[in-house]
Amino acid sequence: MFAYPRSLVLLLSAAVLTGCAVGPEYRQPEIALSPVFIGQEAVDRRQVLQQADLTNWWAAFNDPLLERFVSLAQEQNLDIAQAAARVAQSRAGLGAANAALLPSGQIAGEAARAYRSVETPLGQILNSAPGFDRYGSAYETNVAASWELDVFGGLRRGREAAWAEYQASEAGAVATRLAVTAQTADIYITVRGLQARLDVARRQVRTQQDLLATIKLLHGKGLAAELQVRQAEGALAQVQASVPVLEAGLDAAMNALDLMLGSPPGTHRAELAETRDIPAAPQIVATGTPADLLRRRPDLIAAERRLAASSARIGGAIAEYYPKLSLSGLIGSATSVASGNLFTSGAGQAAGVLGLRWRLFDFGRIDAQIDLAKGQEAELLSAYRLAALRATEDVENALSSLVRREEQAAVLTRGVDAFSRARDASFAAYQKGVVSLVEVLQADENLLRASDAHVQAQTESVRAAVAAFKALGGGWQARESDALVVR
Repeated sequence: MFAYPRSLVLLLSAAVLTGCAVGPEYRQPEIALSPVFIGQEAVDRRQVLQQADLTNWWAAFNDPLLERFVSLAQEQNLDIAQAAARVAQSRAGLGAANAALLPSGQIAGEAARAYRSVETPLGQILNSAPGFDRYGSAYETNVAASWELDVFGGLRRGREAAWAEYQASEAGAVATRLAVTAQTADIYITVRGLQARLDVARRQVRTQQDLLATIKLLHGKGLAAELQVRQAEGALAQVQASVPVLEAGLDAAMNALDLMLGSPPGTHRAELAETRDIPAAPQIVATGTPADLLRRRPDLIAAERRLAASSARIGGAIAEYYPKLSLSGLIGSATSVASGNLFTSGAGQAAGVLGLRWRLFDFGRIDAQIDLAKGQEAELLSAYRLAALRATEDVENALSSLVRREEQAAVLTRGVDAFSRARDASFAAYQKGVVSLVEVLQADENLLRASDAHVQAQTESVRAAVAAFKALGGGWQARESDALVVR
């Protein structure tokens, strides 16, 4: 057995008894954030009928098809499947880190049969001995065990890092689920918005066709010039040209929705064929404070857990400065006579080993490993702080867009009504010969632009509500049994 100086023995004994682990003890960093959201007051003033629970916010849009698609996405989306696979990988890594702290054992057995040559010098000597048998047999079986004593906590720091990484993967899976949910809702609303814009364009096409028919009738009676016919035809063609562009955008949006649902393009197109109103954005309640995002948003939780893992790795690197002790033992039986003698008292064998490994002349590499771990921690700390700031920016932008787009839609509602009356008045005046066709065509163009802008404002306001729910981390609720830690 090794002979250790008394001071080293006392040091190792104290370390084993106290269970100390070298390296820094992790503390979640403080991040300075605003006490309230700037856009909270304006959002609270919105006059809407439905209020949304953050946990199940998509149900507050009162659209059964939207709820169905969200459920399908959560079940079938392939990004969520990949995230679940990453969690399984991280769980396996945690299992390996836990196993490293435990003793390991193995059972080994061996049986050998040999035929010795008599032409070698040793064979010639043995062959001259009486009763020499050229055949030889050997049998052996052993039970061995080994255990690395984690005196300075290197393995425990490794387990801490693996546990934090597992928690980060769990939070990442939740973040992926929320992103898929929000993106599914966003694409669905985009589909409804494009359908509404197509409806506006097609109604305008019919209006222009009716106008052209009227002008052709007047032209046939000699009451309208050919120039007016051509002007009406050009205006009709211009409106008709906008339809294919919108249809192409609608096809792309429907294909994107199928992709989110883990389905081939075209799978759910029949369900979306019927044009429906754009869902109304519900009231956003219980937004909390920017500081609450650190406990609610799973992507921020994942970033914080990765930071904790990097802190634990610093301790694992520092532990390489210190000696590593291991205990090994073996008990078994061996014989070279016959298998019947294998487990007799004379065939028994045993061994015990206290091992020591110390990288005394490798401190340069250890220093580099520690510096690397500290650099990674500094990087992840900055990434965590940046992620928190961007999260608050996401919320503020979404709240502002929601309110401003709704204000825009309200103004455009009045504008559409005014342009509609102006168009009717101009056409009536044109029939009486009071105004020219140019005024009628201008009124049609103004009405089309205002109607299209109104639909876009409605769509964008609802999409902003979806973005706000996503930015606030809505869509999940932590439980005490979850591996995901909410601090």
